[in-house]
Amino acid sequence: MPKPATTDAASFYHKYIDLIAANDLHEAFKQQAITLDSFLDALPDSKADHAYAEGKWTVKQLLQHMIDTERIFAHRSLWFARKSPTPLSGFDENEYAAIADVSNRTLKSLVEEMKAVRRSTEFLFNSFSDKELNTVGTANTYDITVNAMGYVILGHVQHHKTILEERYL
Repeated sequence: MPKPATTDAASFYHKYIDLIAANDLHEAFKQQAITLDSFLDALPDSKADHAYAEGKWTVKQLLQHMIDTERIFAHRSLWFARKSPTPLSGFDENEYAAIADVSNRTLKSLVEEMKAVRRSTEFLFNSFSDKELNTVGTANTYDITVNAMGYVILGHVQHHKTILEERYL
C-alpha cells in the first residue's frame, strides 16, 4: 500500500506519517525492523530510570508508552479492518504513563516486550488485504484508514527513537 494521502488521516497524524520515507507500508515495516531491534538492544541499563528533564518520562516509561500506543493503534487497525461499526474513543498517554508502574520492570523486559509487540503488529498488517488497508474507521472522532494507521504506528516509533537518541542517550 502506498503512503497515505492527506485525506486518509487527520492532519495531526501526518507528523508521524511524514517521518516514514518508504512509499509502501510493508516495505516500511521491513526497513524499520532492520534498525529497531539493534537500537533497542543497545539501550544502556544505566539509562533505564533516566529522564532528560524534570517531569519527563524515564527511558522505561517511554518504552512502556511506545508499547501501549502500538497495542492501541494495532487494536484500532484490526477494529477498522473488520468493519466494526462503533467508533473508538481516544486515550490520554499521560494518564496511561502515570498509571503504568514500571518500577519493578527491567529495561531488558521492556525491550523484549516492545520487540514482541512489533512482531505481532507486523503479522497483523501483513494479514490485511488491500481492501482492508483502505477501510476507514473512527477513533477519537477522527477518521483514518487502516493503511494510514500503519504509517502512524511506524512514525510514532520513529518519533520516540529520535527523542531517545537526541535527549536521553
